[in-house]
Amino acid sequence: MMDKLKFETPDMVAGNINKIAALFPSAITEMRGEDGEIRRGVNFEVLKQLLSRDVVDGDECYEFTWVGKKAAMAEAARPITKTLRPVKEDSRDWDTTENLYIEGDNLEVLKLLQESYLGKVKMIYIDPPYNTGHDFVYNDNFVMSKDKYDDLSGRIDDDGNISRRENNTSNPQFHSDWCSMIYSRLLLARNLLSEDGVIFISIGEEEIQVLKTICNETLGEQNFRNAITVRRFDKNLSLQFAEQGLPSMSVGYEYILMYSKTTTSKFNPVYRKADDSRAALGYWKGFWNDADRPTMRYDVLGVTPATGQWKWKRELAEEAVENYKIYIEKFSATMTLEEYWHQTGETKKFIRRNIKGTGKNQGVEHWVAPSDKILRNSNWNDLLASKKPNFPVPFDSPKNPDVITELLKLSNAGNDGIILDFFSGSATTAHAVMQLNAEDGGHRKFIMVQLPEKCDESSEAYKAGYKNICEIGKERIRRAGDKIKAEHPDAQLDTGFRVFRVDESNMEDVYYHPEELTQTMLGGMVSNIKPDRSGLDLLYACLLDWGVEINLPHSAETLDGCTIHNVDDGALVACFNENVPDTVIRRMADLHPLRAVFRDSSFASDDSKINVTEIFKNLSPDTNVKVI
Repeated sequence: MMDKLKFETPDMVAGNINKIAALFPSAITEMRGEDGEIRRGVNFEVLKQLLSRDVVDGDECYEFTWVGKKAAMAEAARPITKTLRPVKEDSRDWDTTENLYIEGDNLEVLKLLQESYLGKVKMIYIDPPYNTGHDFVYNDNFVMSKDKYDDLSGRIDDDGNISRRENNTSNPQFHSDWCSMIYSRLLLARNLLSEDGVIFISIGEEEIQVLKTICNETLGEQNFRNAITVRRFDKNLSLQFAEQGLPSMSVGYEYILMYSKTTTSKFNPVYRKADDSRAALGYWKGFWNDADRPTMRYDVLGVTPATGQWKWKRELAEEAVENYKIYIEKFSATMTLEEYWHQTGETKKFIRRNIKGTGKNQGVEHWVAPSDKILRNSNWNDLLASKKPNFPVPFDSPKNPDVITELLKLSNAGNDGIILDFFSGSATTAHAVMQLNAEDGGHRKFIMVQLPEKCDESSEAYKAGYKNICEIGKERIRRAGDKIKAEHPDAQLDTGFRVFRVDESNMEDVYYHPEELTQTMLGGMVSNIKPDRSGLDLLYACLLDWGVEINLPHSAETLDGCTIHNVDDGALVACFNENVPDTVIRRMADLHPLRAVFRDSSFASDDSKINVTEIFKNLSPDTNVKVI
């Protein structure tokens, strides 16, 4: 018999138990769950002893905690039965695009993407709520169900839009709510990063210390790379109070925390524009750094460093010493060093000892040539954190695409990596990805995730006809794509996006609760699939359940009244019609797909199912065939 798909996100607790079992089998036991079922569990007392040379119970230890931390951790691991439904009418270039725009709670979306995008995302950029007291949307109440909580609080309207709520300091869990929100999402996000992947997180002063501590725990303290500072808009709001004395100075910066997936990740150099004087003149700099490499400590102009190292290999350093000697003896009387460098091809390097012989290693210096660009450090004060696009899409403080473009260049996303933003707002990240692709010929793909938060009725966005933030984001992508295409008419650009929306499962509730079935229900049941679901709905649910990317190319053909879906030229083929004839089954098998899926009700009897199995066994024996 053919196996059935589960349509449930991975049970990460079970997966983690399996990993522990492989390392510490003696720590695995059997236990009865709340549902009365016997399952494998972890004896934590045994595990603690296996991981400790001493007994640690009762000992003080360093940790960061808050009310709700354990619940947030449990929620991140808890499977859900929801799905992503395609919204073709809101999409652009559905058949050809590899970009995604997903509407829904990002906690649920991250769970739904776990199998299809595990270890496949090259870069994550997020701009979560800063917890200013007025920017909090996510109601992660882990005590009662989220649906029930939302319903009771009246946050969801008839169209599924979600209202903003305040999280001010009068809330006794002001910090705890925010911590739980970001903690569970980072736990899931890390799973999606590739081994050389990196995550960038924008944050203000309100929660930067807390965020860094949470990131150290969820992403690994050893994987912290930088805290980048970006300039805020210059505001003079405090000027009116200046003569009376100020309680503090205006905040001039925002921060971007930068973490890699592993300690071995490397980053690309990025540059900023130099000022005119730097572009015209070179300067002398100490020829030394503190990396301790004895093989790079050799004699230069009578100096051998006792510690650290010279910057270049011996042969290059000796050549640079000779270059400067030639310049001084033959050309210094008639031209500057800059002029000599330009005249000789702009490749020569120079080393000298300064006249006083002072400084590290007795004044040995190398000449840094003039340049119109300077290697960036963590101070990005030449860039504004927020910047409105030069086309009219109303949004409060949208992020600056120039900043995200620099992050894309810095990361290991390459020319074709997947970029994820699960707090996408006005979709600035999508804008930046398309812009950089146009500039360097890249084929990077984006995944935007945004909660359909309602626009305030007094806002410019609402007055312009936008009901929720998702509508703003999608329109931003359309307008940015059109503008970029007009500016780069010869570029082969993907400015489209497939829209998906988080929804309840395609399957009837009894699919997950067979113990609740009665004979009467069985007698009246025709299908285990909800009647309002299309073949496209079922197709993408199958892709998610099977761990196949939902941005892969999709085509369809019609044969004998049936629709055959083909994803990525045979990665998965599917037919969800009733009473599928042998001609369709044979056509699907002739494609030699990796996976094939049908509705359980596609076949009138068990004999028909056996026939399907036999057809595939003969024509495409390596195909994994399942039903829903």
